[in-house]
Amino acid sequence: MTLLSGLPSFIDWHWIWLIVAAFLAGVLNAVAGGGSFLSFPALLGMGMLPVQANATNTVALWPGQLTSIAAYRDDIRKNYRLALPMGFAGLIGGAAGAVVLLSTPQMTFLHLVPWLLLVAASIFALCGPVSNRLERLRASRAPAAAAGVVHSPRRLPVFLSTMAVCFYIGYFGAGAGFLLITLLSLFGYRDLHEINALKVVSTTLANGVAFVIFVVNGQVVWRYCLLAMIVCAIGGYTSARFARLVPQPVLRGLVILIGFSMAAWFFWRNH
Repeated sequence: MTLLSGLPSFIDWHWIWLIVAAFLAGVLNAVAGGGSFLSFPALLGMGMLPVQANATNTVALWPGQLTSIAAYRDDIRKNYRLALPMGFAGLIGGAAGAVVLLSTPQMTFLHLVPWLLLVAASIFALCGPVSNRLERLRASRAPAAAAGVVHSPRRLPVFLSTMAVCFYIGYFGAGAGFLLITLLSLFGYRDLHEINALKVVSTTLANGVAFVIFVVNGQVVWRYCLLAMIVCAIGGYTSARFARLVPQPVLRGLVILIGFSMAAWFFWRNH
């Protein structure tokens, strides 16, 4: 028994919902993040095994992330000495997370899904207060920075912490972008462009290596993946107008609502 069971039998509304969810996921990923809250459940609703649905979702959304590398190419070039180890951490962590996912039994992962969604939604809910706190902290450090009292973050703790976050990216990944932004801010990185460039390198490579592992292991259901990939790209392309019409706090609130709602739905379904 599903939410769609009462609809006409001659229409497979799962396909329609997949198209709508993939389009909205592309929009949300481009302007606020959290598109997986919609695309992953929609793929799971197509009758795929849970691990396959997660792998297919990663592959479908990755091309949209790849384009952000081009958007930040100048900042990445300026911070090449930092971007290189961050990218390496992304490759190691993402590969480890993907391998562990493929080793997780299907039913075990299905029972983990609501908890993963709950954690990801909580991350989004906390991002506003934490971002404000970090902004105040950066402002308080500004006089010291102006006076030349700046301490460079130690790279090994940053590398190891990034690798841990990228493990989560390879395994599930929703909300990981904010985790990396918070991580880099806590370690003392202050320039927003530098933070975003390092985040983009790490997340794109972590998802990219997971992409390859999932494809090689035959975990991607391509007939659903290609459709979601194309529609998601269209959603991301058309998101600029949507972003101007809807305030950012409203978008983030919508993502949080969707995330908690999906977590509650899976808790109920698995009960």
